[in-house]
Formats: sequence, C-alpha cells, structure tokens
Amino acid sequence: GEIPSFTNTGKDFFFLPRDSKESIYRDIVLLVRDKMPRQFKTTSNQIQVLSPMKKGNYGVEALNRLLQEQINPADDSKREINRGEVIFRQGDKVMQIKNNYDAEWVIHAYNGIETDRGKGIFNGDVGVITAINTYMKSLIVVFDDNKEVEYPFAQLEELEPAYAVTIHKSQGSEYPGIVIPIVDGPSMLFTRNLLYTAVTRATKCVIILGSREKLCEMIANKGEQLRYTDLTSRLEEALNG
Repeated sequence: GEIPSFTNTGKDFFFLPRDSKESIYRDIVLLVRDKMPRQFKTTSNQIQVLSPMKKGNYGVEALNRLLQEQINPADDSKREINRGEVIFRQGDKVMQIKNNYDAEWVIHAYNGIETDRGKGIFNGDVGVITAINTYMKSLIVVFDDNKEVEYPFAQLEELEPAYAVTIHKSQGSEYPGIVIPIVDGPSMLFTRNLLYTAVTRATKCVIILGSREKLCEMIANKGEQLRYTDLTSRLEEALNG
C-alpha cells in the first residue's frame, strides 16, 4: 500500500508521466520496439505490454493494432489474413486463448529433422506466425517451446494478437520487461491486486507510463471481487464426520 518512489533512480522500475494519447503511443512503441530489447539484449517479442482493459484507447485491442503496425507492418513479402477486425500477418506475435487438447504439434531441429510430436496447446501459450498458406487455408504458429502447430483458418478464433495482453491473461507468465499504461478506467478494474499481478510478471524491468494520480488511486484501491463459498462449513462437516 505504500506509494513507490517516482525518482526513476533505480534500474528495474520506472514511471513516466504522460498525459496525451500521442505521447503514450509514441513511448510504448519506442520502449517495446527499440529501447528495452536493446537494453536487455532480447527481441521485441519478449517485451510485453500489459493493460487492465480490452477496450478503449489504452486497451489491448487498440494497442495491438498500434504495435502490429509499428513492429510488423504490412509488406509484400508477408502474407496476411483478415478475421473480422483482426489481421493475422506472417511474423505476428499471437496467443492461444483456449485449451485445445487435440491440437497436434511437432518440433523440428535446426536442420529440419523432426525431434518430437504430440498433442495439446493451452490457454496463454504465446508464439509467432511463421507461415500463411492461402491455398490450404491454414497458418503455422511456432510457440515459445518450439512447438509448431497448423491452424485451419476456421480455427483462428483460438488465437488473438499478443503484442499487448490483459493483465488477467498474463497471470502465470513471466517476461524480461513489461510496459503498463495506467491512464484512466473503471475503479472496479484498477485495483491494487491487479497492479501487483502486473508488476510481478517482470523478471528484469517494469515501466509504467501515464497518470501518476491514477496509479496512486490504483495502489489505494483494495477493492476486489470476493468469492463466497460454503467451503468452511463443508470442511467442518468432513472433519467432524
């Protein structure tokens, strides 16, 4: 519940006050595409943008469109396929959003020789689209553990862009660096618990940008949805026979 230092003198936590959509968009792109990958000697795909929301200027839908355009823009050498308002493009970072126990995967060595195969891709798995075959109406995703999965176009509802994901979706995952826009939104979403979840996804660096006032409100907001169950009475019944 303590307000963090905003001096930006450390090496693993920074707050950047920004008050306009243009400046926030500009800095998110610079951080994810250029500065943080260079700082941590990694790729932009390893830097994760986390947002409390799906909708709005700073929700994951708008941020994914922004980052796709800046990190993996359209090019004659890249195939793409439209699904509703989403464009899936060769080179895009994507996430599996439901468990699919029947999805077949294969792992190839660097020389193309198959080394393993099996079934099962799960909610939260992240990969990159490596090929799109419009004739076969399918695309290939290679996940972080080198599992290659072929998705028929009819199955693309299992995937969504993952340059930015909701904090809720990030639970259980870790990233070298994360960027969190905190600007405005409903109090029921902007809670201390959610902020804690976001900050603890990073292994090396957290950068928050936006409104200092909103960040402080989020830290002070201990509200969360409580689950009321009959567990206590059932445990007592079990213990008492």
